[in-house]
Amino acid sequence: MALDERKLDVLRAIVEDYVATREPVGSKALVERHNLRVSPATVRNDMAVLEEEGYLRQPHTSAGRVPTDRGYRLFVDKLSRIKPLSPAERRAIERFLLGAVDLDDVVHRAVRLLAQLTRQVAVVQYPSLARSSVRHLELVLMSTTRLMLVMITDTGRVEQRLVEMPCTITTDGVLELRRVINQKLVGNRLIDAPDLVQALVEEITPPLRAQMSTLSTVLLETLVEHSDERIALAGTANLTRGGILDFQGCLRPILEALEEEVILLKLFGAVEPTCITRVKIGDENGIEDLRATSVVSTGYGPGATVVGGMGVLGPTRMDYPGTIATVRAVARYVGDLLAQA
Repeated sequence: MALDERKLDVLRAIVEDYVATREPVGSKALVERHNLRVSPATVRNDMAVLEEEGYLRQPHTSAGRVPTDRGYRLFVDKLSRIKPLSPAERRAIERFLLGAVDLDDVVHRAVRLLAQLTRQVAVVQYPSLARSSVRHLELVLMSTTRLMLVMITDTGRVEQRLVEMPCTITTDGVLELRRVINQKLVGNRLIDAPDLVQALVEEITPPLRAQMSTLSTVLLETLVEHSDERIALAGTANLTRGGILDFQGCLRPILEALEEEVILLKLFGAVEPTCITRVKIGDENGIEDLRATSVVSTGYGPGATVVGGMGVLGPTRMDYPGTIATVRAVARYVGDLLAQA
């Protein structure tokens, strides 16, 4: 059954009031607070239809209605008007993030900012090595048989490894190894790098092939095939801000689920090639312990490149328009910072 505009207006009003008050919403209150231009009796009839269609539920007899997951879904897809951030909010985000001194600082500032602005649990995935490109690779001579390999990506990630050489190496040899590696790898994504790394041994002069072979092995095993995806988390105390009843008595399983990085990566890891905002409500998360929560997430990165994901998790009774706007804004500012790095 297609809902007419009046019923959609009633649903929008109920969602907005329930998010604001945490109380079931009755017809009289709706008529008083919203310009619906109909009588309470008409609103009650519309609420009954919305309940029959699965968009509302009545917690107990004689109570008002609250939205169901299906009601929130319709609200997000059709009814919500994304709240533009005020100039003051935008300036606050920009000032807070611009003070960051390195990638770790950017990520931790971003996750704290998201938690503070939305009053939800915030998650930021570090830029994925698989999606990053090589900006520079440095070799530092530690001794005649040991090198420090330092790789810097376009997203500001720094990976370093100690490498034991199979034989002694001179300063000139280190300079030549560095020149060839940078010439081959700089500007290429790590996900595309294995073939390039394997070709390095053939392109170096014969006296340095043994050393290049060792360096190539280190690059392949510990950098190119690096599978560690790091996550920053903030605001878990916000789960109790709206009252444990928001989670129908299942707060503990939610906290336990948030300790699993695999779950967080599934929810917040950016999989789309563009910065699309995703909203998963209740059972849409596909994780049993998180059925009472919603997740708003998006990808971020320099320019049009997505290198990681971020977002927030909270009760299904959340301010979707405001949360979506905040997640988008923080992601955009972090992407701009990475582009300038």
